[in-house]
Amino acid sequence: MDDRLIILMRSIAAFLLLLVIARILGKQTLSNMNFHEFVTAVIMGAIAANLAFNEKMEVTHLIISLVVFTGTSYLLSKLNIKSRKLRLLAEGSPTVLIEGGKILEKNLTKNKLTLDSLNQVLRQKGVFNINEVEYALLEVSGQVSVLKKKNYRNVTFQDIHKGGSGKEQMPIELIMDGVLLNENLTLNNVSEELLLKQLKSNQKQIRDVFYAVKGSDGRLYIDYYNDKLKHPIDVE
Repeated sequence: MDDRLIILMRSIAAFLLLLVIARILGKQTLSNMNFHEFVTAVIMGAIAANLAFNEKMEVTHLIISLVVFTGTSYLLSKLNIKSRKLRLLAEGSPTVLIEGGKILEKNLTKNKLTLDSLNQVLRQKGVFNINEVEYALLEVSGQVSVLKKKNYRNVTFQDIHKGGSGKEQMPIELIMDGVLLNENLTLNNVSEELLLKQLKSNQKQIRDVFYAVKGSDGRLYIDYYNDKLKHPIDVE
């Protein structure tokens, strides 16, 4: 068979396989990647390139490699959903770069960021004066999230009614995946007793909670596993 025809067929096969793999791994793969997804994408790309152009390698061997790495990535994604500890190990956690308007130099150095790169990211967020920033976090995807100080934000209907007073803080995660985050409670002086009392008033326990967080305004937000929605708008 002509070499050009073989390469054409292998290239089409590689494209179709990657398309199927992307569908299997889900939409998260297409969004901003974390460590785990970056490694998966690099490996998949390398194997697919060999499948398309490297005639010295057996097609079956390359397909087996793709299946193994796809299965491993899919399994890890499922385990990450079940275990927060494994999720932190595989994906890492966000890093605070600016807290209370103060730049955390050690965190910049730890993540190999300079003031120039920080200022560049802030400008891309529409912030040209670093004095406007209350909090800035480096997400696991490599993106930077910014919370401006109150007097530099757009006024909302809620701001008008509450008067815009009161000091803000970073949201504090209290429960995740039905597990109480004791370290967060201790570090932020949050009363476990008050949290349990709030759950008890709703006839719920910690294991019933999917996510609980104390917001920047000091209010408690709780989402339960069973949302009791009769007709969810978007179910996949």
